[in-house]
Formats: sequence, structure tokens, C-alpha cells
Amino acid sequence: MKNLKLIGFLMILASSIMFIQCTSDPIEGPQGLAGIDGVDGVDGVDGVDGVDGTASCVACHNESHRTDIKEAFATAGHATGTTWARGNSASCAQCHGNEGYIDYITTGAVNPAGYTGVVSPMKCTTCHSKHSTFDFENDGHDYALRNIDAVALNKTDPTYTIDYGNSSNNCITCHQPRSMAPLDDGTGLYLQANSRFYPHYSGQSAMLEGIQGAFIDGGSTAMPGAGTAAHRTGSSCVACHMKSSADGLTGGHTFKVNTEACTTCHTTVPTEVAGLAADMAALHDKLFALGLIKEDGSTIVQTETIPFKTAQALWNYKTVEEDHSHGIHNPNYAKALIKNALEAVQ
Repeated sequence: MKNLKLIGFLMILASSIMFIQCTSDPIEGPQGLAGIDGVDGVDGVDGVDGVDGTASCVACHNESHRTDIKEAFATAGHATGTTWARGNSASCAQCHGNEGYIDYITTGAVNPAGYTGVVSPMKCTTCHSKHSTFDFENDGHDYALRNIDAVALNKTDPTYTIDYGNSSNNCITCHQPRSMAPLDDGTGLYLQANSRFYPHYSGQSAMLEGIQGAFIDGGSTAMPGAGTAAHRTGSSCVACHMKSSADGLTGGHTFKVNTEACTTCHTTVPTEVAGLAADMAALHDKLFALGLIKEDGSTIVQTETIPFKTAQALWNYKTVEEDHSHGIHNPNYAKALIKNALEAVQ
């Protein structure tokens, strides 16, 4: 009996020692031999450095770049003109003043009360605001212009849209007619009762497009189709008016044509449209003799009706005169307007 108790006690003692050993941290043995070093991998190829994210920005947004632009713009009619007071009028504010222009471009309308007391001339931020896109490589450089889209002739024919492409579209907003050619009421007569009987002082886009002149029935000179002029199809406002000259006196932000731009396409610099000046002078003299214009070419309000074709002839004269390019914008169109006008008043 005592032997059995002793055997039981020893078994309990042995199991306790095993439990303690199994539940305790194992005892580390001696460190083994070091393994053999692996073979180094092949070096990777250096990647190509990325494009500086600010490079396209700094190209324009630096003072040395802007200084020349500011100096050129200071000589431009957009900055030095005296017509900004007209921006007080809601009917003129769209173009005659910084505030009205910005409102029109950004909202599609101007303050109906005008801008009395706050009108200022054009400045950098009149035309430039923020980029429409920063993907210049695919979308083209918009130069942060407020408008680069095609422009409808909102004053005369909102259904007609002109698209000169990117930068030049910004010009059309203002350089478009405000009045249309006279309409025939079927009587063959017309009462010219407007002291400003012409498209506008700055209707250049319509001249370049070849539209909105008076198409006189029976004229012997055919009118070219709209949008077919070489300066319309092969050039643009910017290409002719903003090619910078070395001295900075023409082109660029002076907007004065640098004649070097002409020789891009012409072997010589065109100074006039052949025969147009003589025809304009002859038409001026005839209209003056009829009492329709003053010596300086300004229109005279009529108290009696005149032949409708005579009114059309007067309109064509003023269209070409107020374009101020002496026909260069659209030579064939300008010549047809004046030659047919001359025939109408003979």
C-alpha cells in the first residue's frame, strides 16, 4: 500500500515538472553556422525626369515677360483712347470700358443703369482672367483670355456666328457691327434719318467675313461669298496685328500691324487695294454733291426720301471707310461694295 502511494506521488511530481517546462519560454541553443550570402540583383534603369510642373506657367508669369507687354499696351488705342466715358451708357458699356466688358463676357449682360463714375479704360485684366484649361499640349494655349469661343453677332444677327479660332475670337466681341444695311420696303425709296448711318466704327469682323454690306441688285461686280477672303481663311486678327517687331513699336500688344507679318504670305507689303482709293474718292464726291455726306465724310440726316439704291451706296461707302483697313481686310469684297455703289449713284 505504501508503495502504491509513493508511485502515485512520483507520477504527480513528474507531470508537474513537464507542465512547467512546456509552458515556460524555450531555452535557446547555440547559434548555428552563418549562411552563404545571396547574389546581388541587377540595378534598375534610371527613370526619365518629369517635366517641371511650373515651366509653362513661368514662361508667361514673370516680370521680365510682362514688362514688354505693358510698355507696348500703353501705346495701344485700347489703353489710350478717350471713348471710355461712353461706358457710362448701357448701350455702349459692352465695349467702351473695362467694367462693362467684363460684365458682358462673364454674365452675358451689362448693368442696365450703366457705369457712371466707375468706368476705366481697358487693362490687362479686361481681356485676361483665368485659363479655360491647363492642357495646352492638347487644347492649345488660351492665354487666359476671357473668351476663346466663337462669337455671335449679337447686335445685328445673333444667328450668325464667327469663329476665327482661339485668341482672335476675343476680338470679335467688340469688333462687330451694331447696325445692319438698309432694308427695301418695296417702294424703291428710303428715308435716311440717322446721323450714324454705318455699321459701326469697329465693324472689322463683318468686313473680314464679307457680310452685312449692302448688296445692290444689278451691280456689275459680283460679291464674293461670305467667309472666302484669303485673310479670313488663311490668317487671323492675331496673326496680322500681334506679330511683334524687334523694336516693340508694332505688333504685340500695340495691335498695330507689323508689316513683317505681311511678308509671311506676300512677296511685297501691300499698301493699298488697287483702284479702291480712287473709287472711294469718286464715290465720296458724288455723295457729297447729293448732300448725303459732309466734306469729312460724316453722314447728313435727310428730311426727304432718297432712292433706295442711293441709300445702299451711302451705306457701302461708310462700311469701307469705318473699317479703317482701306480694303486690306477683304479686298475683293471692299472693291465690289464700292464699284456697285458708284454705279448706283451715276
